[in-house]
Amino acid sequence: MDNRTEVRAFLSSRRAKVSPQQAGLPSHGRRRVEGLRRGEVAALAGVSVEYYTRLERGNLAGASESVLDAIARALRLDDTETAHLHHLARAAATPQARARRVKTPEVRAPVRRVLEAMTGVPAFVRDHRFDILAANPLGMALYAPMFAANASLPVNSMRFTFLNPHAQGFYLDWAQVARSAVAALRIAAARNPHDQHLVNLIGELSMRSDPFRSWWAAQDVYVHRHGSKRFHHPAIGDLDLDYEAFELPGEETLTLLTYSAEPGTPSGDGLELLATWAARNADAPAPAGE
Repeated sequence: MDNRTEVRAFLSSRRAKVSPQQAGLPSHGRRRVEGLRRGEVAALAGVSVEYYTRLERGNLAGASESVLDAIARALRLDDTETAHLHHLARAAATPQARARRVKTPEVRAPVRRVLEAMTGVPAFVRDHRFDILAANPLGMALYAPMFAANASLPVNSMRFTFLNPHAQGFYLDWAQVARSAVAALRIAAARNPHDQHLVNLIGELSMRSDPFRSWWAAQDVYVHRHGSKRFHHPAIGDLDLDYEAFELPGEETLTLLTYSAEPGTPSGDGLELLATWAARNADAPAPAGE
């Protein structure tokens, strides 16, 4: 990943989102630029126009944390966007390195045992590339359309979301799910700028998916911590599930994801039915969709 290009695109896109009124600045007449001018951001952050211009052109190397925080306040960045800016700055401060093939992290045996013990909820372990490295039986059953084409792990959920024809029917809110996934992948790219596998994945999706390419250019960032997703399972029907994401201690690139539903609700009953369906079809090919 070209750090200077990423920095330039991120800062300019955030500047375009802030109006003078939002920043508490007067606005007179027609403006040639969308959002704030560079000089206005510099004034709000307490730095010179020349210095901010150099930063926005992609040169974050040497920028102090206090300056980055001041720019974040001027651009009204949220916590996730501010952290992303700091990640970009750290990448800029390290010596330039060529993209390299980073080894796929291993899921330790105790983590696999915990995963298997979670019999009442679908659960997965994924890495920063959105490769599903391990899953319990209920997790495999929930994502049956994704595993239908490739039952062996790892399976990449990004490729499923954007390249598999069944994904839009599986995620009832596909656009929302897909866009937040792109924003999460951008966070991963900033943290792992020299991972060749990740670079290749982003390039592949950019070439093969118009929605991915459009949302990637938007420069949005997002961290999956918790929330809800609506699914249409080909065998069970509609499921409205809550998800939680836990970063594994000592394994900064690995995340444990779980899905659950309130017992006694239609989705809670659906998970119980899913467990029965999974046990009955343990040795049968997973359905791709309806």
